[in-house]
Amino acid sequence: MAKITRYNPSPILSRVVEYHGFVFVSGVTAKDRSKDIKGQTKEVLDQIDAALELAGTDKTRLLEATIWLKDIKQRDAMNEVWIAWLGSKDNLPARACVQAEMGAPDVLVEIKLSACK
Repeated sequence: MAKITRYNPSPILSRVVEYHGFVFVSGVTAKDRSKDIKGQTKEVLDQIDAALELAGTDKTRLLEATIWLKDIKQRDAMNEVWIAWLGSKDNLPARACVQAEMGAPDVLVEIKLSACK
């Protein structure tokens, strides 16, 4: 039976789960919610970089991403930061981006993704 590794567990979730070389990162939101959509997106992506590194991989190994936005009209601004973070068209994951009611009124973006090692 293959080992499942869980990183940074809390009472309700693990921040990262690894199984058979696949890495699943839980939804990430900004800690500083006073920032605008670009600032929150950058902070979320920085946290994702750290989560991927924890599991021994990085954004060049992305498979899929789900992005929730408080206001879909902010997608272009979010995408500016997203595209800069990806750095290469060779790293593009499958992706969904939708508007959603967020868990707190000052959360503008949440991103969840999967990668491989």
